[in-house]
Amino acid sequence: MTPLRTPDSCFENLPDYPFSPHYIEVDDTEGGSLRMHYVDEGPQTAPVILLMHGEPTWSYLYRKMISPLADAGFRVIAPDLIGFGRSDKPSERSDYSYQRHVDWVRDLLAQLDLQNITLFCQDWGGLIGLRLLAEEQNRFTRAIAANTMLPTGDHAPGDAFLQWQHLSQHIPVFTVGKIIAGACVKPVSAETIKAYDAPFPDESYKAGARQFPMLVPTSANDPAADANRAAWQVLSAMEKPFLTAFSDKDPITAAGEPIFRKLIPGTKGQAHTTIVDGGHFLQEDQSEKLVEVILKFIADTATS
Repeated sequence: MTPLRTPDSCFENLPDYPFSPHYIEVDDTEGGSLRMHYVDEGPQTAPVILLMHGEPTWSYLYRKMISPLADAGFRVIAPDLIGFGRSDKPSERSDYSYQRHVDWVRDLLAQLDLQNITLFCQDWGGLIGLRLLAEEQNRFTRAIAANTMLPTGDHAPGDAFLQWQHLSQHIPVFTVGKIIAGACVKPVSAETIKAYDAPFPDESYKAGARQFPMLVPTSANDPAADANRAAWQVLSAMEKPFLTAFSDKDPITAAGEPIFRKLIPGTKGQAHTTIVDGGHFLQEDQSEKLVEVILKFIADTATS
């Protein structure tokens, strides 16, 4: 495995992203290691809010949410998945698998010994985060799913996702910032687009971004299908508080929200909400509303 590392200079003076970098080393499965970056703000002994990004974003997506959540008294952890942000980027697409991504984040949870976690997950942040919620459930107190899913390949993924999957493999240049801007409702500034592009100096850094859409289970015999089915068995019996906060303008994941509410017992009686005027990247469109939703959910489900 040959990892690339984006030069630190690419991350200088990014708008609204003043956070100091933190790193751990995770196993690359071939005897070496990869450097994973994460934002770590707020009191170190406070309850944890884990913010999981997806494709093709990085922790910059949460820049307007991190400080308000930390200021409310929480320890806020926002990792960059391997292949994204300030984390190392294996250069071969074959270096990426669904299971490896789960294991890399599992290593982060273990090394930081994170407990009492409130999970907020969107896009691939859910595909990874919800697996860990099921497999490491003692670490988690509650979860919020927003514009995400946990597919097993037993059902058709929908035309919107298939169109995105096709596009992701055939565009000659994977224009990360413009792709993100195109999936938002509110206009995204040129500065912000440039910041989303910052981790990827050229196409060689984008193997993970290119491969992610192909790792979503779309057939029943997908390599990740059995593990996701096992996760669903756990989630289908889980009483931990579980909230859905999907946006109103995301055709890719809209079908996921009623499935979570139907199958997960912890969704019963929760104040599920629809984030109005939010696209697929609702953190970009409605960050203030999401902070409000997260803090209210924690308060509503706190145990004395």
